[in-house]
Amino acid sequence: MLALQLDAPHQPAVAREIPTPQPATNEVLVRLHAAALNHRDVWIQQGQYAGIKLPCTLGADGSGEIAALGAGVTGWAVGAPVLIYPGVAWGNEQRAQGRDFRVLGMPDPGTFAEYTTVPAHYVRPRPAHLSWEQAAALPLAGLTAYRAAFGRARVQAGERVLVTGVGGGVALQAAQFCAARGAEVWVTSGDDDKLARALGLPLGLRGGLNYKAENWGRTLTQQAGGGFDVIVDSAAGAAFGTLLDVAAPGGRLVFYGATLGNVPQLPAAKVFWKQLSILGSSMGSEQDFDDMLALVNEHQLVPVVDKVFPLAEGEAALRYLEAGRQLGKVVLTC
Repeated sequence: MLALQLDAPHQPAVAREIPTPQPATNEVLVRLHAAALNHRDVWIQQGQYAGIKLPCTLGADGSGEIAALGAGVTGWAVGAPVLIYPGVAWGNEQRAQGRDFRVLGMPDPGTFAEYTTVPAHYVRPRPAHLSWEQAAALPLAGLTAYRAAFGRARVQAGERVLVTGVGGGVALQAAQFCAARGAEVWVTSGDDDKLARALGLPLGLRGGLNYKAENWGRTLTQQAGGGFDVIVDSAAGAAFGTLLDVAAPGGRLVFYGATLGNVPQLPAAKVFWKQLSILGSSMGSEQDFDDMLALVNEHQLVPVVDKVFPLAEGEAALRYLEAGRQLGKVVLTC
């Protein structure tokens, strides 16, 4: 089978033929039709991810059909269309992952391949209204967005929500999910073109602003009619102080990444005087995954796919993602 593999950090990913795996006891073999990229794949390639073990087949997101059943697998049939839960060994606690939790696609073989094997309890029926590419775009981004917005920040209908960095796949999913649940959703981006494109999508967004604009926080809260009950962020860094300013009294700030680095200063008085809650979130449990899929099916939500590459051009897809050109997810067809 063809697989996209990384042999060492700072090297191009290589599409090569490797043996097709066979399912062990309680595993299924999935014939992948599509797999989505995540920035994690780029960070591994750049040597900027903890615990790197190479060589490995990258990729955490995948959709496809069950091709074979391992011994002991029940409840599934060959040919069933499925999605793959993108984590491994979350653990028994819903409140946080266990010490053995990891993301699929390093060190475990990932989804940038024509076939992969996973424990049967990690596959779920593919939402019938989604194409293979749309379905592949959903797992990691959707899971991360769902847990941040609902598992941690507890977004409610009617609340005013700000999602930052809306060009990214997780941010777009978070905005879409919150709007589907009846929240008033506003967004930011540092790119006027991406912002305009996002606001033009049928996601139910109320408006947005370029965070590079002068006094953007004051302008956006005026446009929105007040501060934000929930802020979903992946940047942190020096800009985090402005998020404290635009939060409504009693607001919740949840962040699932730190692309701008650590927060250099945290003005404690703003946090305690405004009764703010600052929350961290990362990935999500199998229960979060099931709840996310229920929301997608209930509202017939469709992830935003920016561009599709064939598996053999996976290295070009990684460079496209690294350049930050995308609005939504970059997907490989397998």
